[in-house]
Amino acid sequence: MLSKETIEWYRQMTPSERLRLTLIAIRQNKKYLYRGTPEEIVRRFEVMSRKKRESNDALMKGLMEAEARRHEFGY
Repeated sequence: MLSKETIEWYRQMTPSERLRLTLIAIRQNKKYLYRGTPEEIVRRFEVMSRKKRESNDALMKGLMEAEARRHEFGY
């Protein structure tokens, strides 16, 4: 769990600053993403893609439910 200070630090960052941190993390960890046999690498990326899809689906479901509640209560 992130501390309140860290969360606030992230909130105050600009999109370009967050992107810069993301690119640094990718660059630092790229060697680990491509470690293993070709089959292991493909499987690793398939798992990451599945998890990202699941995360996006959950986010969209939450947004749709919030929108439905908004209409239900006339906001």
